Amino acid sequence: MAEISYRQIITDGLWTNNTGLVQLLGLCPLLATSNSAINGLGLGLATALTLVASNTTVSLIRNVVRPEVRIPVFVLVIASIVTAIQLAMNAWFHELYKILGIFIPLIVTNCAIIGRAEAFASKNSVPKAALDGLMIGLGFALVLFVLGALREFLGHGTLFAHANLLFGPWASELSMKVLEHYRGFLLAVLPPGAFFGLGLLIALKNFIDRRQAARRAVSAASPATA
Repeated sequence: MAEISYRQIITDGLWTNNTGLVQLLGLCPLLATSNSAINGLGLGLATALTLVASNTTVSLIRNVVRPEVRIPVFVLVIASIVTAIQLAMNAWFHELYKILGIFIPLIVTNCAIIGRAEAFASKNSVPKAALDGLMIGLGFALVLFVLGALREFLGHGTLFAHANLLFGPWASELSMKVLEHYRGFLLAVLPPGAFFGLGLLIALKNFIDRRQAARRAVSAASPATA
């Protein structure tokens, strides 16, 4: 089997094999916490940090763990990392931690994390495993952030509300009231709005992919017809 390149790892994680838009993994926290851009970004960054740390650790120990016990060991590693991140968020981002609630410890159950540990990190070198975790995590965080921003904009007419919970007091100035006298669209911030928003993002990605495929087909056919 051909060895995967660093460029392919980046492309797969961010776009081609995006966790939220293609694999449709981790939908429970994705849909539940994406009612604002900052909430989505907070959980996305915590998930990305977990993916980088767990992929790196699994790659480091892959040659000393017996195949029969690899899954329990991987789960133990992921649970330990998530516990450390949970304690850190409780200490330094306490208000955001209270908002995200149960979905921080539930990162342990995110299928994408154990899936990357088993399918990629346990078979590749540390640099590639770490990059894979970073790209998969950033791709997931990007979907959370965009979906959260979309729902917040449609639901409240604002963007980056309560940014100080993640970035500190100076970030209060980032909060924007985009639409003045906007009465809000309640459905956007309710759970059904999350499904509609995610569906729109998936449709947009598929549209872009088809446009690019059509352009490549035209470009490939042009020399032959010239």
